[in-house]
Amino acid sequence: MVNGVLALEWQERIREQLKKDRKEAEELLQTWVREASVQGEEASIQKLIANKLVEMGLEVDEWVMEGDELLQHPYFVSPRTQFEGSPNVVGVWRGTGGGRSLILNGHVDVVPEGDRTQWSLDPFSGEIIDGKIYGRGATDMKGGNLSSLLAIQTLQRLGIRLQGDVIFQSVVEEESGGAGTLSTILRGYKADAALVPEPTNMKIFPKQQGSMWFRLYIKGRSAHGGTRYEGVSAIEKCVKVIAMIQQLEKERNDRLEDPLYAKLPIPIPINLGVIGGGKWPSSVADLVTLEGRMGVAPGEEMEDAKKEMKAAIDRLSEEDEWFSKHPIELEWYGARWVPGDVEMEHPLMETLISLYPAVVGAEAIIEASPWGTDGGLLTKLADTPAIVVGPGVTQVAHYSDEYIVLDDIFTCAELFALTLLEWCKNNGKN
Repeated sequence: MVNGVLALEWQERIREQLKKDRKEAEELLQTWVREASVQGEEASIQKLIANKLVEMGLEVDEWVMEGDELLQHPYFVSPRTQFEGSPNVVGVWRGTGGGRSLILNGHVDVVPEGDRTQWSLDPFSGEIIDGKIYGRGATDMKGGNLSSLLAIQTLQRLGIRLQGDVIFQSVVEEESGGAGTLSTILRGYKADAALVPEPTNMKIFPKQQGSMWFRLYIKGRSAHGGTRYEGVSAIEKCVKVIAMIQQLEKERNDRLEDPLYAKLPIPIPINLGVIGGGKWPSSVADLVTLEGRMGVAPGEEMEDAKKEMKAAIDRLSEEDEWFSKHPIELEWYGARWVPGDVEMEHPLMETLISLYPAVVGAEAIIEASPWGTDGGLLTKLADTPAIVVGPGVTQVAHYSDEYIVLDDIFTCAELFALTLLEWCKNNGKN
């Protein structure tokens, strides 16, 4: 057992404190879920969180992102450049000194609720039914954010002081590619490590896939549908492009031997999500656009993945003369998530794995994330190795009737509290 003996001596007191505070915590989460914090409308929930952090005695920093340093940064991605109504909030629980620091990073922005008729309840109801709380953002990822906050609050209410700093980050823009967390890094927030409580069903993800969006323009030559042989159909040429992408996906995945991806049938997919082309049924289509998402493996540079896509497209010119005379245009645009890779031997991994059985009652399941989080930015840009583990399941994130099991939130909070004790070191009671 690592040095977790000291932490585990506090386990029963932590568990009892969480039980004591459960009703209050559930009501707090209901308040958060009832805030429809879609992009551009996060100010009200961030104010609630900032007030809570002040109440807890943390040093609170609240700001609206702006400036060329952010907007011109090579890792900046967002559909907008103005962030009024979308502040970031960071609270620092200052340690007494001598301990390792830890970031607890979570986002409050949620995807839109979609078609409300597909919801059994109001999408922002926050209703609790049979031990689950329902509403957009409950699992992605306000439940995880509550676990982080409860870990700090529980230790405080037990009178514990830590030696290392704990940095609670409540960010925006994660769903659009991470500009909120990028802004915290540029503002100087770094730590010895980080936990990101995205919905992993309490699996531990030391590695996470990255991804980036692309757009392809496939050209044809227009003609009347009655003499379509006089034209060149971009739709028919598109079939070859799709086959090329499928082959590229296979090649990239065949060489990926990471055992943490063993359970995923396609570890780093290339997904085609949008297709458009043609303007008239009786005309040969002269242009088709494809839009998709390219997965990027942990440890892979995003620029290298881009080059591989470009090389695959160029090979089509060797197979079909049309493409050599009418090259496919490749555009990288929109959202992007940086891959993350933390070694299995990292001390924070060892701490989590050591403490996990006492909290959950089973050995930890270690896998690699099939999706991106802000943890990749923390690992790559902030020199803050980020591990993703949290309550909730991805299967209900972004779906109607999104929910999270409340018990899982408190299990995660217990694990995080013990991890803080071990990682940041307990300096005794106040």
